[in-house]
Amino acid sequence: MIHPTAIVHPGARLAADVEVGAYTLIGKHVEIGSGTVVGPHVVINGHTRIGQHNRIFQFCSLGEIPQDKKYAGEPTRLEIGDHNTIREFCTFNLGTAQDVGVTRVGNHNWIMAYVHLAHDCQVGNHTIFANNAQLAGHVDVGDYAILGGFTVVHQFVRIGAHIITGMGTILLQDVPPFMLVSGNPAAPHGINSEGLKRRDYSSASIMAIKRAYKTLYKSALSLADAKNAIARQLDEYPELQPLADFLTHAERGIVR
Repeated sequence: MIHPTAIVHPGARLAADVEVGAYTLIGKHVEIGSGTVVGPHVVINGHTRIGQHNRIFQFCSLGEIPQDKKYAGEPTRLEIGDHNTIREFCTFNLGTAQDVGVTRVGNHNWIMAYVHLAHDCQVGNHTIFANNAQLAGHVDVGDYAILGGFTVVHQFVRIGAHIITGMGTILLQDVPPFMLVSGNPAAPHGINSEGLKRRDYSSASIMAIKRAYKTLYKSALSLADAKNAIARQLDEYPELQPLADFLTHAERGIVR
């Protein structure tokens, strides 16, 4: 299953059914799980662990050293889960010792061409990154988030679950769960109601989230007062708990 022109280091650990395309290079500390297909002209390096049933297309670079001048050769890691699609020319870097030391990608993510995940990014499950989405270091992305093409994310920004960004969005602050944002800099434009419907949120839950959106963005309340108002809604609308928790830890401020 390994093309004769591929170079796989003897120390790499590949499951017996892993496919490796022509001219691909796989380094000493790489581990790849069963059912994963690695295309041609891919470089996988560093302390990188890739799970099962992933599809990695040609010309990707995974597990190279961070683009961080402070990096001094520490054995930091890249971890990729299961059932991910990673399209052409993607670059995922190792973590750094200044953070948790690992860049993580979860499961069932659909990552299109030219996506960059810098050091120490933490990506959840079931996300979609459209072409040329770019994440600086230390960015967190929640489950089911959708980043439109050419979305650019500043370092240390947190992106909540179930959000969606428009094409060409610039994110300089945190994006709370459920939101639809776009622009440069990003501004809120309602909630991702269509995405919530597809994930079986009830009409009542979606209405509760819309009310919370109006509290946060349309009520003229300060951010602190809006947080308190949403917290008071939790007993009646527990589906707002992820939003309340996110706002409690929004140290960079939020897109508002």
